Amino acid sequence: MDQLLKYEFEKIFPGCRLLDIHEYLMEKNVSLDQTGGKQYLYHDPCHTPMKTYNPVRVASSLMGQHVLQSDRCCGESGTLGTARPDIADQLRYRKLEELEQGLVTLTGRPDNNTGQVKLLTACPACQQGLSRYQDDTGLETEFIVVELCNHLLGADWQDAFTNRINSGDGIERVLL
Repeated sequence: MDQLLKYEFEKIFPGCRLLDIHEYLMEKNVSLDQTGGKQYLYHDPCHTPMKTYNPVRVASSLMGQHVLQSDRCCGESGTLGTARPDIADQLRYRKLEELEQGLVTLTGRPDNNTGQVKLLTACPACQQGLSRYQDDTGLETEFIVVELCNHLLGADWQDAFTNRINSGDGIERVLL
């Protein structure tokens, strides 16, 4: 998103806006009514793709409940983990403390053995990095939009979508 914003699309397409998918869905009033008692922590990426609205507000609106922000970098940023593992490990240690504190706030326990809390993010690198905490915390990490789809479209939505695309149904083709 940071790179796209530098392209000045509004000069090419007057009136256009660049929005993260989550911001767009919030503007369209997409929201969950029920999450089966699930609570959420939100990890906002250091390079957040949400530039128009407050990311915690977006996550809370989409999930239909207050979502608690989990501060601190996950230590996954680009090649930091391979280029400077000494620094990345310190970041990960502090993030683990932050996740445990969030779990205590939501459940009274520093672990998620009950499975009632899920960790959300809007960044694929962060999702990969945050998945490294699952053994210590029990937190499963998911993209907000995927969590929405799981609840709104059912657990098999990805397979159904892939089958639909593979059958040629629903594909738009542009002919030049």
